[in-house]
Amino acid sequence: MVLREARRIVRRRGDLVIAETAHGFVCASAGVDASNAPEAGALVLLPVDPDASAALLHERLGVAVIVSDSFGRPWRLGTTDVAIGVAGLAPLLDLRGQTDATGYELHAAVIAVADEIASAAELVKGKTQGVPAAIVRGLSVGGEGTGRELVMPPERDLFR
Repeated sequence: MVLREARRIVRRRGDLVIAETAHGFVCASAGVDASNAPEAGALVLLPVDPDASAALLHERLGVAVIVSDSFGRPWRLGTTDVAIGVAGLAPLLDLRGQTDATGYELHAAVIAVADEIASAAELVKGKTQGVPAAIVRGLSVGGEGTGRELVMPPERDLFR
């Protein structure tokens, strides 16, 4: 199943497979997961189009929606939730050109707002609690965008 869901295998060591999905996500096992499956022997796959899933929920609920999944990160232990689908908000906050508190101009500060929201929401939902959603209040995050905007373009990816 992992090979079927993978566009390409990035790295493999024993049973551990890091793969790029059709969405462009680079993640363990191409996003194929046995945890939180409805029954033994079942697998959970990533949505075919996470942005379309987010857009449908956004349209029906009238609020910004982030579809998330847990991802490992290079050079860091542990997983954190990241946005894989977004609707009703800009997933990135570009602060380049602004100045910091000491007056230095920011040159590389693009904040992955949707990932930060997804991660904070996972703290509230709990990994093993079976809570499917969290409501995040008090943020001013307007704009429009998609989860696809969070995927590093190949020409900027130093690890491909």
